[in-house]
Amino acid sequence: MSYDPSPSYPPPPYRPPSHPSPRPYPLHDAPPAFPHYGAHPWQPAEPAPGPAGRRAPRRAALGHHSDLRILRSAYRWQRRTATLTALGYFTLFLILSAYAPEFMTGGGADGLPNGLVLALLQLPVTWLAIALYEHTARRHVDPLADRIRKEAALDARREAGR
Repeated sequence: MSYDPSPSYPPPPYRPPSHPSPRPYPLHDAPPAFPHYGAHPWQPAEPAPGPAGRRAPRRAALGHHSDLRILRSAYRWQRRTATLTALGYFTLFLILSAYAPEFMTGGGADGLPNGLVLALLQLPVTWLAIALYEHTARRHVDPLADRIRKEAALDARREAGR
């Protein structure tokens, strides 16, 4: 029996890639051999492109990944700042309680032990963490969210007008 290198069936039709590529055709895909037909002359002709219906939008629609990525990172930074402020102080208090008992029992202001003073400072530190959270929300996160919200409303009005 001999080996026949030419197949007895036609190869599959050319399908353009479904993902955007910086090159017109990725390296593993080849352009159609015949522009008026499919990949081969025995395949049916592709329909001619129709008239241009709508213009493509100048920018990406709602949910543009870079906008949402920036918003997520700003929100993540906000959460980390507030959380590390409150938990960091509490962790410091626990470490001092465990490894420096003589410091914690030592006298502080007005005859109060240092441990009690540090424990009473936990409430203002928690308020500071809340204030930092609100400050970063007003300064960083809320303007980004408002901008994305306005762009979403604008995109919705454009889509409704079509």
